[in-house]
Amino acid sequence: MPYLENNLLDTSLRVSLIQTSLYWENSGTNRAMLEEKIWSLEGKTDLIVLPEMFSTGFTMSTNSVFETMNLHTHKWMRQMASQTGAAITGSIIIKENHKFYNRLLWIEPNGREYTYDKKHLFRMANEHLHFTGGDKVLTVLFKGRKFRLIICYDLRFPEWIRNHYNPKTGLDYDVLIVVANWPKARAQAWDTLLKARAIENHCYSIGVNRTGTDGNSVDYMGHSAIYSPKGETLAFAGTDEKILHFTLDFSALDVYRDKFPSFLDGE
Repeated sequence: MPYLENNLLDTSLRVSLIQTSLYWENSGTNRAMLEEKIWSLEGKTDLIVLPEMFSTGFTMSTNSVFETMNLHTHKWMRQMASQTGAAITGSIIIKENHKFYNRLLWIEPNGREYTYDKKHLFRMANEHLHFTGGDKVLTVLFKGRKFRLIICYDLRFPEWIRNHYNPKTGLDYDVLIVVANWPKARAQAWDTLLKARAIENHCYSIGVNRTGTDGNSVDYMGHSAIYSPKGETLAFAGTDEKILHFTLDFSALDVYRDKFPSFLDGE
């Protein structure tokens, strides 16, 4: 899929991952909490990443907590992007045309914004009975680099994330970003899959997960992280609430791809 265009170009980009517990089904309190964390960020950042369903927690109570586009949380994200000068992304529950979506919003300080509806709905929590899945990938060009955005359970499906190579345009994306509410019980799968997706797709892999316990008594372990295309751990947040900062070096990514272009031998 062709990427969405933005004309800026940088060789490095600073990301800030907000790993936090969430207030159950309380969007106003979550926005206030996250705003405080955002204003506590040290130094300038280019991209702020929030967890999946950051305004409510991973709830199936769609009728009582949904929002529509251009309502409170959407407007709040626009405000945060404009005031911080950073792009911001995370997913919320959106109702549109009488259907509910687990929708990721990507909003830039210049007002550009894009959306992605979670493709793979987590049937073990009956997400597929409450939400409608999306059918389109989202790749955003931001400051000259391509970002692929996915949500939680999508991480388990490599064919959906495959970084295809085109001789004219190169690889589909440079950075994979996963926003999640991934339970502690499956922490090893989260760690392994994040690293594997980086290696097999010759990209930086970024995962942002929540901590704490939700209203269904599900525990979350955090483990937000950034992995290199070699599978190296570049940043790791552990299990506590933490804001993780890291500067992605795209010149190093280009060198690695040039020296080890195994994507040229893919199907």
